[in-house]
Amino acid sequence: MPRRARPQERKTAPDRKYGNVSLAQFNNKLMQRGKRTTAEGIIYGALTQAETTTRKPGIEIFELALKNAMPLIEVKPRRVGGATYQVPVEIRADRR
Repeated sequence: MPRRARPQERKTAPDRKYGNVSLAQFNNKLMQRGKRTTAEGIIYGALTQAETTTRKPGIEIFELALKNAMPLIEVKPRRVGGATYQVPVEIRADRR
């Protein structure tokens, strides 16, 4: 049990074009060596290409892909007697 209080959660600024926080987080993960505009160009190009192919909004396609790739259950170790078991636990909403 931690002795300290839980640290304050940092808020990520939303994306410039779509105003979406999860797209901004994806952009930050894709970015290398601080090249934000290059990463944005890759993402926006992929979204516009997906829009022309499927005739749906790009942000909607991104959200659906993110939802499909997101796990719902994780395993956490539980110690019972001398053995440690991996127990499946549902992921909290704030970690999704």
